[in-house]
Amino acid sequence: MKTIIVTGGAGFIGSALVRFLIKETDYVVVNVDKLTYAGNLESLLDISNNSRYHFEQIDICDKVKIKNLFKNYKPNAIMHLAAESHVDRSIDEPSDFLSTNVIGTYTLLEEARSYWNNLNGANKNNFRFLHVSTDEVYGSLGPDGYFSESTAYKPNSPYSASKASSDHFVRAWYHTFGLPTVITNCSNNYGPYQFPEKLMPVVILNALNGKNIPVYGQGKNIRDWLFVEDHVKALLTVLEKGQLGETYVIGGHNEKNNLEVVETICQIMDEIIPNPKIKNYSDLITFVKDRPGHDMRYAIDPEKIQKKLGWFPQVTFKEGIYKTVKWYLNNQEWCNNILSGKYKLERLGLGE
Repeated sequence: MKTIIVTGGAGFIGSALVRFLIKETDYVVVNVDKLTYAGNLESLLDISNNSRYHFEQIDICDKVKIKNLFKNYKPNAIMHLAAESHVDRSIDEPSDFLSTNVIGTYTLLEEARSYWNNLNGANKNNFRFLHVSTDEVYGSLGPDGYFSESTAYKPNSPYSASKASSDHFVRAWYHTFGLPTVITNCSNNYGPYQFPEKLMPVVILNALNGKNIPVYGQGKNIRDWLFVEDHVKALLTVLEKGQLGETYVIGGHNEKNNLEVVETICQIMDEIIPNPKIKNYSDLITFVKDRPGHDMRYAIDPEKIQKKLGWFPQVTFKEGIYKTVKWYLNNQEWCNNILSGKYKLERLGLGE
């Protein structure tokens, strides 16, 4: 059986990937996570006792522990998802993003290179380093057009700047040292187990508690929404079939502005959990000061991964958002355990 190290496997996308790999493949999975505020082992309870699953609490910036990780598990591949990922937090504390996203990626690349250089034969030829990134590295689109693999980088937030930097390091380690890498850049993910600081869980939980639903600016900012379970299937497809040194952008062809997303969630909640004290959940929508440097529009053209690798998203936005709302309503204990800590759904990212 082959072994994959997944960094950030206790996060939102990472935990979805780990669950998928354990349930749907025969890979041995080593979950490497520092367990920052967004890392949550409760997201992995249903696979935590599987004999093919291992967990290591490690900071990816820790060179010694990362070296020992390679030595002990002898992986066939790395799927690198560990990152600080929330734009608002990057505005308040950019240094955390520089440390994890840039220095952490560099540390992994160097230790992976050292490990790979000592492999032989098929083990060396088949080794892969998959770096998972974001479409935010490309900046903001106008009303037309799409991001593709050839789009120039133009990051506008500390978060996207840190991810752009890490992308460039991965590309450089392929071209300079021959390390067998591949990069993916995905659109906005949504679905179960997302930390409740992102748009959808904030809307659901605020509405459930009868609180104001904050919408930045006028809610006109557009994102391309990708259901997380579709994304992790794309990641495995790229790992197994992608061409070395290449980039693949992954999107769901679901362009929605933020206000549309919020209103859709409110309509679903009106249907399945009406509140007699509130006529419509949409009455709770409150427009608030916009995020500094808020990108207006992201949209991805996934033609390359579709034509070259045969991946297509399977979950429509209507199906995905309905599943997401129902999951949060049915898993309030998971949410409450998070909200019992430091984070209380308060507004972040004002740079104050």
